[in-house]
Amino acid sequence: MKRLGGKCALVTGGTQGLGLEVASSLAAEGASVMICARDEARLGQAVEVIRAATPSAVVNGCRADVSDRRDVASLVRHTCAELGGLDILFANAGIYGPIGPIDEVDMDEWVFALNINLMGVVFCCRESLSVMKQQRSGKIIITSGGGATKPMPNFSAYAASKAGVVRFAETLAHEVQEYGIAVNVVAPGALNTRLLDQVLEAGPSKAGKAFYESSMRQRDSGGDSARQAAALCAFLASADSDGITGKLISARWDPWETMTEHVDELRGSDIYTLRRIVPDDRGKVWGKP
Repeated sequence: MKRLGGKCALVTGGTQGLGLEVASSLAAEGASVMICARDEARLGQAVEVIRAATPSAVVNGCRADVSDRRDVASLVRHTCAELGGLDILFANAGIYGPIGPIDEVDMDEWVFALNINLMGVVFCCRESLSVMKQQRSGKIIITSGGGATKPMPNFSAYAASKAGVVRFAETLAHEVQEYGIAVNVVAPGALNTRLLDQVLEAGPSKAGKAFYESSMRQRDSGGDSARQAAALCAFLASADSDGITGKLISARWDPWETMTEHVDELRGSDIYTLRRIVPDDRGKVWGKP
């Protein structure tokens, strides 16, 4: 039996890029998969791609806007009705939002980016918990981004929303641990997706010279592996990751393949979490005034 045989998974933003790669990976591991996105035409194409790769897979698509609470509630109901349940949520839908200095960008677009990236995650988690709490089990996986762990000038909506997502996930992990639900965040790496295309289209004047040039190098090198990030998500969706929760895990830099060997050390530790750095952490003794 495959690792995710008998499990039901919902993947948001599942028609392209990392979302499609993860949906395909979960299906290959035996899960029944529901993908959602706002573009209905892309949904049908993505479903066919997954089915072609894994002919035995149960895969469906549902149009939904994750920033709309009613859409999300309907999406979760539809997922449970079509697949027979909900064991895995991969909250992946996200956008860069407006690119440029905060005092020059369109603030409606800025707020919309937060609604997709942060509130979309919150809505999907909230609705999924109604099912997962009842069955006292579940795996929630959320996509992070570079803005969660370092400043991203000219991408303030993206950075703020992704930092918020990580802290939300850490908090939620504590709230639902007694129900057997794990919540983790994945940093997939620098992937060559539509987000990269948006940076290149914006150009150095909006994206910033340094970030634009690093994006050009990323494009030319091929970027990090989406397949590796999808493998991490499949691991976190499976029983192999039991005991790991409330963590921000990098697909590229962290030894996640052997992380189960350190479950006892991770439990209650601030390893793989966002934390404030104080002088003592850098070997400095500044004292109190």
